[in-house]
Amino acid sequence: MRFIVLGAAGWSPQSPEVGPLLEQISEFGDIVLEDFTGEADLTEVEADFVVVLGGDGAILRAARQMELHQRPVLAVNLGRLGFLAEFGPGELTTALRRLAEGDFRITEHLMFLCRVIQNGRMLPARLGLNEATVQTGPPYALMEVDLYVDREWVTTYRCDGLLISTPVGSTAHNLSAGGPILRKDLQAFVICPLSPHTLSHRPVVDSADRLYEVVISRARGNPAAVVDGVIAATLSVGDAVEIRRAPVSFRTVTFPDRGYYRTLREKLGWGGQLGLVNIRHRSERQERA
Repeated sequence: MRFIVLGAAGWSPQSPEVGPLLEQISEFGDIVLEDFTGEADLTEVEADFVVVLGGDGAILRAARQMELHQRPVLAVNLGRLGFLAEFGPGELTTALRRLAEGDFRITEHLMFLCRVIQNGRMLPARLGLNEATVQTGPPYALMEVDLYVDREWVTTYRCDGLLISTPVGSTAHNLSAGGPILRKDLQAFVICPLSPHTLSHRPVVDSADRLYEVVISRARGNPAAVVDGVIAATLSVGDAVEIRRAPVSFRTVTFPDRGYYRTLREKLGWGGQLGLVNIRHRSERQERA
């Protein structure tokens, strides 16, 4: 097997946490490229898998870095929450062994392209995995944006911003803004207003096969279009942001015994002590049966 290893900024192959992981990877195949800067060109590199060492930020950077040449990603969490990174450092050898044995599956995740139309000129598209956000800037007053879906006007939002999220991104900014959690393999977007002035404006889920357009109709200062936490462009009244499904998917390595709800339970801390009590009672009932 051939591996590309990508790491979070601040780590390096000489880091005491990273060195042993690189040795483990080398036992199962060839590392054809290591990059901890986010700057290496991956388009011509032949590899079977990408191992990402870091947290969710490192995974988002890896998705951008691969651009339209996405490879299956095995993500190892060296950060805090690491919602996208399912495996801890102590699980890497087992994961690699199962990879070598073919005991794995590839899960495809929706990605999007974000284009900004500025003064009638279309800027280069940005590839995203989590979300595209149109949000207010200094002096951080309410802005007004018009939402169009497949060129049909939907409504005007008075808000701090409007977020359009993928299922992967539904557990990120969207979740903290009150949006719903979507199963990661769904083909849908969440439209979530940020602090809307009208309480009846609630998050909406719609098909990933539609074109979403957000037009700035009123704003003070310099609002911005943000893709996965990185500013794509500053905006003015009349500018538009288009979001549509990307021609590629983000691909992750998963294993049959690691269910989606297990990940939610562990990463979001669902259940707490009560959850442990319920699990014990369920086990006792099964034993009696």
